[in-house]
This record gives sequence, structure tokens and C-alpha cells, in this order.
Amino acid sequence: MCIVTSGSYINGVKEKEETGDFNYQVDRFGEISVLRYQLPDFKSLSLKEKEFVFYLSEAALCGRDIQWDQNFKYNLRIRKTLEGILTSYTGDKNCKDFKAFIAYAKGVFFANGIHHHYSNDKFIPDFSPDYFASLINDSDLLALPLDEQQSKSDLIKKLTPILFDTTLYANKVNTARDCDIVASSAVNFYHGVSREDVINYYASFVDPSDHSPISRGLNSRVVKENNSIIEIPYRSGGLYGAAIDKIICWLEKAKLVAMSEVQAREIELLIDYYKTGDLKTWDAFNVLWAGDTGNTVDFINGFIETYSDPLGMKANWEALVEYKDAEATKRTAVITANAQWFEDNSPVNPSYRKENVTGISASVINVAMLGGDSYPASPLGINLPNADWIREKVGSKSVSLANITNAIDIASQGSGMLEEFAYDQREIDRAKKFATIASALHTDFHECIGHASGKLASGTDPNALQNYALTLEEARADLFALYYLMDKKLISIGLVPSSEVGKAEYDSFIRNGLLTQIARIKQGKNIEEAHMRDRAAISHWVYEKGRNNNVIEIIKKDNKTFVKINDYYKLRDLFGKMLYEIQRIKSEGDYEAGRTLIETYGVRIDQALHTEILERYSKLNLAPYSGFVNPVLAPVTDASGTITDVKVEYCSDYLGQMMEYGNKYAFLPVNNEMK
Repeated sequence: MCIVTSGSYINGVKEKEETGDFNYQVDRFGEISVLRYQLPDFKSLSLKEKEFVFYLSEAALCGRDIQWDQNFKYNLRIRKTLEGILTSYTGDKNCKDFKAFIAYAKGVFFANGIHHHYSNDKFIPDFSPDYFASLINDSDLLALPLDEQQSKSDLIKKLTPILFDTTLYANKVNTARDCDIVASSAVNFYHGVSREDVINYYASFVDPSDHSPISRGLNSRVVKENNSIIEIPYRSGGLYGAAIDKIICWLEKAKLVAMSEVQAREIELLIDYYKTGDLKTWDAFNVLWAGDTGNTVDFINGFIETYSDPLGMKANWEALVEYKDAEATKRTAVITANAQWFEDNSPVNPSYRKENVTGISASVINVAMLGGDSYPASPLGINLPNADWIREKVGSKSVSLANITNAIDIASQGSGMLEEFAYDQREIDRAKKFATIASALHTDFHECIGHASGKLASGTDPNALQNYALTLEEARADLFALYYLMDKKLISIGLVPSSEVGKAEYDSFIRNGLLTQIARIKQGKNIEEAHMRDRAAISHWVYEKGRNNNVIEIIKKDNKTFVKINDYYKLRDLFGKMLYEIQRIKSEGDYEAGRTLIETYGVRIDQALHTEILERYSKLNLAPYSGFVNPVLAPVTDASGTITDVKVEYCSDYLGQMMEYGNKYAFLPVNNEMK
């Protein structure tokens, strides 16, 4: 049963909607800065729209346990243990070890588990196993996740090697070339199967004549039982059913106040999909959802992105609730109105262009609630659905997250990052003048047009690129955006005042891809995350291909490394040539070419350069990662229980929100780990 409540945080820290100055940062620990985001113009929404947002937001929070369990099979037990210690520990809370425990707990909450949200490496506590045992022993037995007849010592024995052994479950997603990336990944999509098992299993379903294939494997776990491979679907009454039923409950309420009959039908299909696990129903929902573009309030809810699957097939659960920024959406409307021109003039093989670009919708939106894989670390732009055949036949919807981007931009002002890593004052001045619009346009083109462009050759298996598919797709969208940011077309349609905007983005992208993004990676590690590999591959490829013409120069100045773009127009040509090749790789499903490109240009890091960048970055005292606490949507009701308004309250207690979510939205058992 769904109960409408406004809730209260464990430490009682809430802030009502502010006017004037707004303090974005609420916490900082280690390499992470936790921010909050505003809901501009939320008061201007109609009561029906506010109520719709509220119900969808509750649905967005009810799947939190799913995300945790998908990330690692012991995550729920670990989280409940941390929560139990935080609420009932009776020992010294002022000592160094307890402060280290608090920092570790915050990191686990941020990552939705014990593996880093970006690098996928398991992070190890900065306190001893003995101290961990004392934390459990000095906590309330009833607050800990103990099975029947299980003692505290049993819990300590179970969790200690999982948390402290650096070789055990070391990577959530292992992308190393010389191992079984399925068996060696800790992510909870598979049990008892190898990469070969999974590939062979799904290969048996491939039908080249099927032009609208379901996203097979998207919403299931693959296991081996009695030497047979089977799938266990996520659905009501099945795997994750207890949480899915809560999501359904709130979706049922949302359906009653949907913005249109079409949107109500979308929610009906989504509910049916959650009840059955039927991927044809999921496709039917996405077809209808992609074509429904006129609503002020919209949502994402489901098993969607596949970045955490080493094979790029299985999806994490995520949710997001949004409402349109009408003024800013005028910019994306100009882009989508010219979508066919951009497709027709893209530097790819004409055979792999879309003859008719249909159904591309793009909006600038404000996020009202983040959930699942989008929380606490949020995307900045989204383009969905992911199925290539739906994109080609029906279209797609793209959104740029204005209030999320705004929060990050404002919180990072005056960081010194630009001054430290930009080559010269001209580059700095250009960035200060044009970087905001340049970055926004890059996101718009990446999401609106880049992901929606191109098509597969007839008979190409959508899963042919396997573990390289996501990186190649992100690179394809980035290259599409980069190519057009220096096109005179953007000036003629009023999107930019001059080519200086494109130059600002080229500076930023190449500086990041060759230098600054590796500040996020620990010394000695390779690049693992798909977006980082995409940016590295592009930057190193164009640098290498342009060396004879000195297109990009790597310069030492005052014993520091800088990059300098000498010819922006030749660089644009190189972006176009790389886009041509990556579109070919995708269209033809050329796995070997894709693997070679990414492994050659997107994975390895020069260790001397890495040391230098880490040292320079550390002096700035910046957090390389940021994420968010959600606002609280508090319904106001009359004597009959009818909602008469929905108020926005802004949280300033990161740990408090995590604890409340752990109490209020915990629906899955912690004793369901597969042995």
C-alpha cells in the first residue's frame, strides 16, 4: 500500500525553498562534493502537475534497493550493517577510526554499494578489520541485518573479507582484455556463468530477419542451474518483486493525474511491463513514450542503461522526474527543426545516414527527483529509448538537465581549474565568455542529434559490439556534436554568435581528454569508465592523426604539460573522419575494429603524465566527483486527505537523507544473496 507522507530526516535538517542566495554544497568528503539542486518555477506548475510530479517522485525512490542489489549481491546486507551502526553504536564517536567509518559509509551510500560509482573499483575502509568488528559488537543486535539464529560474530565473519580483502570482488565491472569479464565482475547480473556461456546463450536468439528485436536480457539475471542456462526476469512476483510492487503502486496513482490520455496509457504499459517482465510491452511503452512530446511533466522509470554490464546488455534500474524549462527549450527546438540537415550533411557514409529523421524531440528540463542509477550521481543529458529500431522508426526524446548543470557550474566557480590547466590567457578568456553555452550546445547535440543519428546496416546484430558498444556509442555522439559546433550553420540559425563558441568547446574537450580527466583515476590504473574511454579515444586519435600537421601540440611550460590547438578547422576535419569510422563500426557491427580503436587510444595512461596531473590537481583541493541530495516534495492535504498543494523543501543533510531513504524505501530482503 502506498501512503502519502512528507517524511522527516533523521537529524531533522530541512530547509524550505529559498529566495536569493542558495548554498549549493551540502557536504564534502574525500573526492566527492555533494550538492543540492533548485526546482525553479515549480510553484508555477498547476496543482495537477505538482501532484503528478509527487507520485512519480515516490515511484522514483521506491526502486533504490534494486539498484543496490544489482551493483553487488552483498550490498544490501552491507548497507543495513552500516545503517545499524550509525543508528545504534554506543562506542566513542569522536575518535579517528569512527570518523574514518563515517567517511567510508558516506562513500558507500554515494556509490550505491562498495564499488566506486565511476571507476568500478572496490574501495577499502581506512580502518582495521578489528575496529569494524568492534563497531558491530557495540551496536544493537536488533539494528543489524542478522538472519534467524545468526550472531554478530557470524556477520563479522561474513562481511570482513568482502570489505577488506583487496582481491575479493575487486571490480564491479572488469573490462580487462585477458580475463573472463563476466565471471570476474562483481555486478549482480550473472551467477555461475562465463562470458562464453552468456554470449552463446543470447546468440541462439538472434534473428537477422527481425527488424524490431526486443532488448533481450535487459531485465533479467542469468544463472546456471543443473548445467542449464536460465534467465530470471525482474517483475512483480519475481526477482525484485517487493520493490517493483511499490513502484507500481505509485505509478497507479500517477496514472490518475497524468497530463493526457496518451501519458496515462504509457503508464499503463509500464505497469504491465513491471507485472509481466515482457520486453515487447517495454518496447510498446517506449514507442508510445518517444512519440509523446507535448507534456510539461515527464519521467524516466525502468531498467534502462547498460553501463554496468560488462557485456553491455543488462540494465540498471533508474528513474528521473522532470518538468520542462520552456524558455531554454527554444534552443533545442532550433536544433531539432534542423535535424534532417545535420543528418544529411554529416561526414559519414551516406548508406549509414537516416533518409528520414523522424520523431526527434529535445527539451531543456528541470529535474524534480533523481532515483536509482541517477542518484546521487546524476547525468547531465539523456537520450532515450536505446533500441536502435525505435530510434530509426519512431524517434527519440532528448533532455538536457538545466538545474543539475546549473548547480555544478555555480558550485565550481572560482575553482582555479581553468587557470591551472588552460594553455594561455586567450584560452581562459574564451572559456569564461563562451564555455557555458558551448557546453550546453555540446550536450544538446550529443543527446538530441548524435545518439539519434545514423542507422545499422541490414542484418547487423545490435549487440555485435558487446563490451565496447557503450564506449563507441558515446564517442559517436560526442563526435557528432564536436563536428557541428564549428559549423557555420549554427551561426546562420542563431545558436551561436561566432566560431569562438566551437573553439571554446574544442579547447575544453581536448584538454579534458588528454589531461584533466585522468585526475579522477588512481595512480597506476587504466581508464575503465565508458565516457572517459570515449573522451580519451577521441582526443588521442585526433592528436595522433594530426601530428604531421601539428594540429594539436603538447607543450611543456614551467615543467607543466599543456595542450594547444593550432588549427581548429583541421581538428574539425579529424573529428569528421573519426565519426565516419565509428559510424561504420557501429553500422556493420565490426567488433574487432571497435576493440582495436578503443584499446589503442582510450585505455592506457602515460604514468609520468598521470603523476604530474594528480599533483597539480591535488593542490587545487577540488573534489573530482559531484552528486546530489534530492529536494523533499511535501504534499499539503485538507481534512479529507486530498492534496491541495505540494511544497518543496531543500535538504542540507546528505547522511540524513541516506538514512531516511534506507528506512523509508527499503523493500528487498538482505538475505537473498546467491551462494
